[in-house]
Amino acid sequence: MGNINSVVITTGTHGNEFTGIYLGKKFEQFPNLIQHPSFDTRVLLSNPKAFAAVRRYIDKDLNRCFATTDLQNPQLTSYEDILAKNIYYLLGEESKNQQQVIIDLHSSTANMQLTIILKNQHPFLLQLAAELSEINPDVRICYSQPTRDSNYLCSISELGFAIEVGPVAQGVLNAELFQKTEVLIYQALDYIESYNQGLNQQRNSSLTLYQYTGVIDYPRNEAGEIQGMIHPQLQFRDYQPLNPGEPIFLTFDERAIAYQGTSTVYPIFINEAAYYEKGIAMCLTEKKILQI
Repeated sequence: MGNINSVVITTGTHGNEFTGIYLGKKFEQFPNLIQHPSFDTRVLLSNPKAFAAVRRYIDKDLNRCFATTDLQNPQLTSYEDILAKNIYYLLGEESKNQQQVIIDLHSSTANMQLTIILKNQHPFLLQLAAELSEINPDVRICYSQPTRDSNYLCSISELGFAIEVGPVAQGVLNAELFQKTEVLIYQALDYIESYNQGLNQQRNSSLTLYQYTGVIDYPRNEAGEIQGMIHPQLQFRDYQPLNPGEPIFLTFDERAIAYQGTSTVYPIFINEAAYYEKGIAMCLTEKKILQI
C-alpha cells in the first residue's frame, strides 16, 4: 500500500451529535492543528440541515444511506438520500484515485468511552487501531462485520472508520469528552504521518477486538409498546462482561428479565437514545484477541 494522500474528518452525520461538529469547527478555525507535511486533512460537515435543526436527521438516518444499491437508485429522493449521493460523488472518486482515510465522528448517550468502529480488517486499520489502543487507555475497538453492501458513510473508503464518544447527551457539548476526542484525532493523524514517513514501529502485536454479534430489543407488549428499561445493574456497563442469567431489563411491574444467552457477551450501546426508534436496547459483542 502506498502513502496516505488525504484525510477527511466527517462530522455531523447526525445533526445533534455536537462533539464532532464543534471539533470540526475548531479545526476549520485553526487548520494548522490538523495539517501534516505528507498529506492533506480537511473537515466535512455531512448533514448541515440536521445540525441547524439540532436533529439526528431530517427525513432518514444519513448513516444508513450509503449502500451501493441505494446510491444508484434514482427513486430514493429524500433529503438524506440526495445528500448521500452528493457526499459519495465528492469522496467516492477521491477514494478510488488515492489513498484516502475517512474518519467519521459520532457521539453516543451510552458509555462508549472512545470507541473506534472498524467496518473491515484492512491491515492498515488494524495497525492503527492497535497503536491507538496501546497509547490511549480510553480507546476500545469494535468490529462490525460488514454486510455485502455496507450503508455507512465511512464505508466510502476502504480506509474509513468511525469514532463513537460517550456518554454525552444529544445536542450537548461535554468539555472532557471534547478534549479526549481531540487528542485521539491528533494521535491518529500523527500515526498516519509516521506511516507515510516509514517511521512506525509496531509496539503491540495483538489487538483486543469487540466483534458485533447481534442486538437485543426492549421487552414489549402486543401493541409494540416498551414494557421495561435497562436494569440498573447493567446501565453504563458497556464493554463489561454479561453472563447468562444476569439481569438486563427491569419491567414496569419490577420484574427482572435475565440474559438468556448461552455464553458471556460484552454489550455496547446500552440504552442508546438514538436506538429506541430502531428497536435496539443494546448491541452484543464477543471479545477477541487478534494477532496482527
